[in-house]
Amino acid sequence: MDVGTQRKIDQAVGPLICRALSLFRGGRDVTLPPGRILIILLSEMGSLVLGSSMFRRIREKYPKASIHALVFEKNREILDLLEVIPPENVMTLGDRSLRRLAGDSLAAVRKMRELRFDVVIDCELFARVSSIFALLSGAPVRAGFHRHTMEGLYRGDFINRPVLYNPYRHISDQFLALVDAIDSRAVPKNKFETYDGVPKAAPAMRLREGEQQAMQKRLYGDFPAVEGKKLVLLYPSGGILPIRAWPLESFAETAQALVDRGYAVAVIGMPEDKPLARSILEHCQSPLCVDLTGYTKSIRELLVIFHFASLLVTNDGGPGQFAAMTPIRSILLFGPETPVLYGPNSPRAKVLFSGLACSPCLTAYNHRNSPCDGDNRCLKVIEPRTVLACALEMLGEGPAQ
Repeated sequence: MDVGTQRKIDQAVGPLICRALSLFRGGRDVTLPPGRILIILLSEMGSLVLGSSMFRRIREKYPKASIHALVFEKNREILDLLEVIPPENVMTLGDRSLRRLAGDSLAAVRKMRELRFDVVIDCELFARVSSIFALLSGAPVRAGFHRHTMEGLYRGDFINRPVLYNPYRHISDQFLALVDAIDSRAVPKNKFETYDGVPKAAPAMRLREGEQQAMQKRLYGDFPAVEGKKLVLLYPSGGILPIRAWPLESFAETAQALVDRGYAVAVIGMPEDKPLARSILEHCQSPLCVDLTGYTKSIRELLVIFHFASLLVTNDGGPGQFAAMTPIRSILLFGPETPVLYGPNSPRAKVLFSGLACSPCLTAYNHRNSPCDGDNRCLKVIEPRTVLACALEMLGEGPAQ
């Protein structure tokens, strides 16, 4: 089920369900500290990486609590790689069809009621389904984002630890505020000092013995021309939001310039991204430019390649956040979304953002449904020569201009 369909369903029936359920927002009492805590984080995998400090914060404040999570099935792997909660404490929802989502939702509600959670933290900004899960979980303490005096973001009135969504603060700070809201008496609940001193870096992925060497052997066996070269990875796809994609011809021009300087370039992505890779390879016409779309069968395999590649150039999306779990350096191209909210928490990352008057246009207030006509000039104005200069600096060839 694509994101557009999910958005339409949420907008059509979500407010009505939330309003009806707000009439029944009572529940059992709880004494803090809580014994069981549920985190609901259904959105993109990158948000799980940015939320890793939230899991650490819970563990620091409530060391005896059992921490659980509810995520989409497709996002499960990255949560397991983060190793922030036991794998057996993860519940998943399949979203490939409405029927599958409905069935998994009923099963998840039954499981939540059985576990009798004391606290549920709803991390979603855009969807109302997560707030509905928060109420149906039966947890007496429900922390989540609330509109307060704003017109948008109506998600019911049953979030009893309401946190004011702040579009000017990084999302990792706002996730931390959700944890601190559990025992807050302030209104709004997130009247805290800034979290500037709190470590927010994602935990490093742990490699298995011989895992990197095996992947290098496989890659160099399939593409012998790249062996011995510094490897630059390109991710040209916009994922579920194509408006976030830097122009394909800009990626191709950058790839050509890198190949001309003797670097190896590999295009990464899902199997459906092969047409993008084919365009870049046809432009370069070099054995140093290779197609790795669909090459890795899991996120783990992709991150193993990140461990020996030298640089990642990527659109705003999952791979740019995953890079924070590995030693790779990265360049992230932002436009419709803002790095102020979603920039990676990594000292090895460089963000390029033009800041046009209409940018960012994907927000919590429009359910990430951009009004753009498809001419994403916010990304088009980032020139390949700018990206190349930054890339060469990060590859050790001198300062970027």
